[in-house]
Amino acid sequence: MEVMEALLTRRSVRNFNYKPVPQETVEMMLKAAMHAPSARNRQPWQFYVITDREVLRKIPDAHPFAAMTPEASLAVVVCADETILPDPKRWALDCSAATLSLQLAAHGLGLGAVWCGVYPDPDRQRELKNLLKLPDTIHPFSLVPIGYPAEPLPVVNRFLPERIHINEW
Repeated sequence: MEVMEALLTRRSVRNFNYKPVPQETVEMMLKAAMHAPSARNRQPWQFYVITDREVLRKIPDAHPFAAMTPEASLAVVVCADETILPDPKRWALDCSAATLSLQLAAHGLGLGAVWCGVYPDPDRQRELKNLLKLPDTIHPFSLVPIGYPAEPLPVVNRFLPERIHINEW
């Protein structure tokens, strides 16, 4: 899939048909996420991949807007590592770029994904941190359920020329 096509056709997928995703496909998505831009190229991220069906079933208890996770093939929790970059104002930006790259890679590989925000909600962070037994210096930023879309989603046009201002407001 060409870059512009991926950017203009990516949708948030919330309904999945469960079937395992090959390990090499998971690695390709993570490789794309790790190639995201980051401040001073610090790359302050860690990626927690969940394929365990029992853990996927428990995710909605930790995140109220992640009801689709039990049907997903896997989920990736993009985490910030404060030992790499301690400032949440900075790692949040970097982890956002990694999360979007992960979603675009999933789309380009024929999968669907949805970004479920974790940071800056302290309750969601705490619940996921406890469920996944994350170290103290690791902070869950986003949860991305990934899998095979249950149905195709229509392409929508989100281009709004009235929101573009060139050289003046």
